[in-house]
Amino acid sequence: MWCRLVMGLLSVAPLSAVASGAGLLLLAQGRPAAAPRASGQDAVWLGHAWVDGRNGEPELAAHLRGGGIGDVYLHTGPLEYDGTLPPSRYPRATWAVEALHRAVPGLRVHAWLGQLVDPGKLDLSSPSVRANVIKAAGQVLAAGFDGVHYNFEPTPDGDQGLLALLDGTRAAVPPGRGVLSMSVHHIEPLPGMALAGNSLLGHAKWWTPGYLTQVARRVDQVAVMSYDTAQPTEALYTGYVRRQTALALAAVPPGTRLVMGLPAYHDDNLLRHASAETVAAAVRGVRLGLGATRRPGFGVALYVDFAALPGDWTAYHRDWETAAVSPLRTAPE
Repeated sequence: MWCRLVMGLLSVAPLSAVASGAGLLLLAQGRPAAAPRASGQDAVWLGHAWVDGRNGEPELAAHLRGGGIGDVYLHTGPLEYDGTLPPSRYPRATWAVEALHRAVPGLRVHAWLGQLVDPGKLDLSSPSVRANVIKAAGQVLAAGFDGVHYNFEPTPDGDQGLLALLDGTRAAVPPGRGVLSMSVHHIEPLPGMALAGNSLLGHAKWWTPGYLTQVARRVDQVAVMSYDTAQPTEALYTGYVRRQTALALAAVPPGTRLVMGLPAYHDDNLLRHASAETVAAAVRGVRLGLGATRRPGFGVALYVDFAALPGDWTAYHRDWETAAVSPLRTAPE
């Protein structure tokens, strides 16, 4: 999210070299098993307009009520580079949380907090920075949020600062006080890709399954950002998401809820192809990866409300909420 363009660039060379297009096309084949209807385990990322006064009563109420969405990640940051969160950044947060609760009783509203962790930006290796981030988590819970949703990019595979932050946050935000969730990186499609790809390009793109497991054990829910892949066609993107889903199911412990991200935005450039990365293609990939698995707490998450078009919501309701599967499109709507 914070660095979509960079992440798209990172995926091009290693992915094309190691995970061939033919392999991804094979992963896109088949018919998804009949899936259970969405049951309150899905999520959506909401933009900053909800907490700074630009949005009025929840315009998304109809979509949230009509689907299986039980969690929203409401953008409340970004954090400062020292990890602090100025209260002026979220002047109407309490109102927004209360309005969303009125619109959808039982909805869990997470404060989405994040920042770039490139050199000179947020430094998770710093104890003082981590202490400030944890303090910010306490601030948003005091404002009425049901939980905290972290998004730190790009975080290297094996990063110990992130694990220390999650441990500290968990101690300050025990399960009875609030939900702790996090947006997580892609999982290396094949063993060795994280080390080779990240080293070659100098930025983190993939995590190893083992590191994802370490992160997931420390939180209540993880959301895999399964988009920004540079895949040029829907079929290739479907195959990629199928692989990500299968890997995430194996890496995330059963006690942690897992959601797979759906690209409900339409940026289009050399590194990200909106005609390929569609909600319909992502849902198909998720369902192929899920197969006949019936995992409690599994869902999908739409990114992001302010960019989603009616067709994105239609694809979510049609292809995920019901067992019917729409044909894979070959061109954008």
